[in-house]
Amino acid sequence: MKFLMTPAIASLAVLGASVMSLPAMADESQTPTISVTGNGTANVAPDMAIISMGVTKEAETAREALNANTEAMKKVLEEMQSAGIEARDLQTSDFSIQPQYVYPNNSNDEQKPRITGYVVRNSLSVRVRDLEKVGDVLDASVSLGVNDGGNLVFTNDNPDEVINQARSNAVKDAIAKAKTLAEAAGVELGAIKTISEQANNDAPRPMAKMRSMEMVASSAPVPIAAGENSYDVTVNITFEIAQ
Repeated sequence: MKFLMTPAIASLAVLGASVMSLPAMADESQTPTISVTGNGTANVAPDMAIISMGVTKEAETAREALNANTEAMKKVLEEMQSAGIEARDLQTSDFSIQPQYVYPNNSNDEQKPRITGYVVRNSLSVRVRDLEKVGDVLDASVSLGVNDGGNLVFTNDNPDEVINQARSNAVKDAIAKAKTLAEAAGVELGAIKTISEQANNDAPRPMAKMRSMEMVASSAPVPIAAGENSYDVTVNITFEIAQ
């Protein structure tokens, strides 16, 4: 007598096989682990400065303000090139033409806002690769009419090597923390299960240090101290606990 397996019985058979395999899968997914976060830092002297300098001019008409601003910024660009700054290191970072208003108040007879003039702003980002020129560049820019900006950031043209060192330090820090936790818990570390790096923009963190190196001669109009940049990396590592 043949036994025919109905669809319902077949489904129950498959379900039973799946249930029987669940304990093994559960044991595998519940392997005890230790998760730690490691932090790494590496320091390096900067090799480039980025200066933000702007020219702001006001006039009764937009054309007059634009002409005055254009003439001043033209002189700044010519001076930067004369100082050895390459064209690739000169970039307009902001430009705007804005009206100036006088508004009705108790001290005037204005009935509604009225345009009294225009302001033209033109900002230039300058990368200075020779740090000994930073003080001279700042001094020259002000002498030529730069009256806005002046932000100065010391950075590194290619920080890959120092960032990799920070990564290595972060991993070492995580391993040391995991070993301490395992020893305190009376267990042994197993293989690394996961490892990841927290995203960052790789921007340097300037270090406030009293031993900052003076990058410009004492006779320079604007003394500049470059110091060091600090690059930080954070990693997350999960270790299995040896069974």
